[in-house]
Amino acid sequence: MTSLDVTTEAEDSGPSGYAAARLRLLNEKAQSGPPRRAALARLTDDWLNALFTTACLEAGVRGTALVAVGGYGRGELSPRSDLDLLLLHDGRADVGDIAALADRMWYPVWDLGLALDHSVRTPGEARKTAGEDLKVQLGLLDARHVAGDLGLLTGLRTAVLADWRNQAPKRLPELDELCRERAERQGELQFLLEPDLKEARGGLRDATALRAVAASWLADAPREGLNEARRTLMDARDALHLTTGRATDRLALQEQDQVAADLGLLDADALLRQVYEAARTVSYATDVTWREVNRVLRSRAVRPRLRAMLGGGRGTQPERSPLAEGVVEQDGEVVLARAARPERDPVLPLRAAAAAAQSGLPISLYAVRRLAATARPLPVPWPAEAREELLTLLGAGESTIGVWEALEAEGLITQLLPDWERVRCRPQRNPVHTWTVDRHLVEAAVKASALTRRVGRPDLLLIAALLHDIGKGWPGDHSVAGETIAKDVATRIGFDRADVAVIATLVRHHLLLIETATRRDLDDPATVASVAEVVGSAGTLELLHALTEADALATGPAAWSSWRGSLVGDLVQRVAAVLAGAAPIEPEPAAPSAEQERLAIEALRTGEPVLALHAQTEQPAGDEPEPVGVELLIALPDQPGVLPAAAGVLALHRLTVRAADLRSIDVPSELGGPGGVLLLSWRVAAEYGSLPQAARLRADLVRALDGSLDIPARLAEREAAYPRRRGVQAPPPRVTVAPAGSRLATVIEVRAHDAPGLLHRIGRALDEAELRVRSAHVSTLGANAVDAFYVTGPEGAPLPAEEAAETARALEAVLRA
Repeated sequence: MTSLDVTTEAEDSGPSGYAAARLRLLNEKAQSGPPRRAALARLTDDWLNALFTTACLEAGVRGTALVAVGGYGRGELSPRSDLDLLLLHDGRADVGDIAALADRMWYPVWDLGLALDHSVRTPGEARKTAGEDLKVQLGLLDARHVAGDLGLLTGLRTAVLADWRNQAPKRLPELDELCRERAERQGELQFLLEPDLKEARGGLRDATALRAVAASWLADAPREGLNEARRTLMDARDALHLTTGRATDRLALQEQDQVAADLGLLDADALLRQVYEAARTVSYATDVTWREVNRVLRSRAVRPRLRAMLGGGRGTQPERSPLAEGVVEQDGEVVLARAARPERDPVLPLRAAAAAAQSGLPISLYAVRRLAATARPLPVPWPAEAREELLTLLGAGESTIGVWEALEAEGLITQLLPDWERVRCRPQRNPVHTWTVDRHLVEAAVKASALTRRVGRPDLLLIAALLHDIGKGWPGDHSVAGETIAKDVATRIGFDRADVAVIATLVRHHLLLIETATRRDLDDPATVASVAEVVGSAGTLELLHALTEADALATGPAAWSSWRGSLVGDLVQRVAAVLAGAAPIEPEPAAPSAEQERLAIEALRTGEPVLALHAQTEQPAGDEPEPVGVELLIALPDQPGVLPAAAGVLALHRLTVRAADLRSIDVPSELGGPGGVLLLSWRVAAEYGSLPQAARLRADLVRALDGSLDIPARLAEREAAYPRRRGVQAPPPRVTVAPAGSRLATVIEVRAHDAPGLLHRIGRALDEAELRVRSAHVSTLGANAVDAFYVTGPEGAPLPAEEAAETARALEAVLRA
């Protein structure tokens, strides 16, 4: 059925015909995107026109018009879009008659279950309301005639557009502020895992705001790619409406695969990448446009004063200040000098970008486009000047980001670094990550620029930070793939073989320090020796330490803290000592502290657990100390089942375990012994609310140990009461034996989706296998838990290789069940 057939049926059959025709149109697979939105608008126009004509006759009213505003006014109707309608009248009809006419129009729309945003006004009232309410004025800029007196709307449109252009110096700053407030609330679409396609920065609201700026005649948005980006966002929104059957604009995780399939895309990642690219285009156009608006408004404010100072003359040419060869500053932007010849100067794009970043200025749209269109490609390997300019750009700090985005918007980054295309706008499903892969790499370089005084080779640090996750665009382990790509890129840039090798090592092992520090026993000589062997030199260790911090800081707030920093710093000190020639020291069991000794004696005397809680704080730079968790000490007579019991009790009390250490100590006879006491040291934090009292924890632990508290049943009850929301299916747990992890114990590493009771289940499985846990190193990032357990057999020795592998397989089976 053609759209003409659908329209005819809607006209002939009234509301029921419209509803049937609308349903057929939405289900018509062959028609989607702009054609379907336009066809739906025409179908709705014809139905409302017929409805309006009949209503006017029945009410006996003349001098009225039905007007579509907003998205409907633009002739674009998504499947679940509101109908934004204005009933315009000339004010001569009786108020009751106008109200009756409105009822005859609105009720049929509501009866069909369609969302309606409606108003009834005279042209004068509409114009007055628009002057008071910016949102009303924006809607009227897209006003379109649907039915009735065309002259009424024509006059109103002319007046509203004239008002908008006359009031632009006042209204545009209001619109800019409105967009900024919305961006602050909703975030940046191009970095959100569940973006709002309409309200987030770079979404459809911003695209509409750009149309309003263009209508003011004060400035215009860069048009290249903008219409395509807007279409991409609207197509995704249409598919989302059809998938959910609701008027939602938030692209939730559970809907992404179906939306991707409806759009003919491979998977949810392909969908997000396409949406991110569109949002980035809109965001960049928004930045450029508002910068131009503010520049024009500033020049208008300054020009009268300048003219008066110059005695009424015509003014002067804008001042141009040299920044670098071929690069000048003009009117707050970086532009090309008149004598610049990009076609003869292949380094000019990097020189201009470096000058802009170092000056803290934006690079002009015209300059970037001219460079992208005419600049010669750099020779391979790059000349030294090009490499130095890239390093200058990366080392400029926060101002690097805006300049980099300008180059990327015009394709200059992928011209310079072809491998960048694989990570551009690539989503990261781990919620710990704030940014897409490409933006994370730039953020890491920015964070590294603040650490360059800590290293002897800041150039290698900056390049490694820019490339450390470059392998995420390829299959397999991104660190392994990244090592190969980093070698190629570093060689292309012009580093010598020795420097290329260092950069490749940094990329390959950029996770080594943080993973070892948080998941391994630093008192074990094998841990330190293995890191020293991989790093190889003090200079590389220094760079890797700084890269680790920059990477974590650029990831998100959950990835770095003073606690993690202290663990990494401790590891670096130990590795540096080994690299300097010191032999790893076999650790001696640390003597218990006075408090630990007191708790052990009390536990031995009473035969029951004894607990102590101590708040821990963290000192952010320049701030007051903040509570970050609690140290929980537990002492009790050595017995089986302690780890699962303690972990289960903590889970029941909604305490998250950050680290755990378990060891046996002997209490000498003069202190109440002899006897063996198990000492557990935990670092815990409350999921929410306040921490439980130590007495409650102790009472529950006693019950768990004597069997009167059924922890698995209690955890199952809680999970049943609060079922997990639908979302992306988490990958299955994986349990491995760390090779050469320790000479004192076997290291079992568990990677799993974090959930209440996970540590309890692991402890039960290890206990049932009759293994002793020397220590546990627990790391939780977002929804992912990576826990390492140092275990021995009953006699205290590491497990044979075959037994260790079997233990890992059995534990994995338990966690998958």
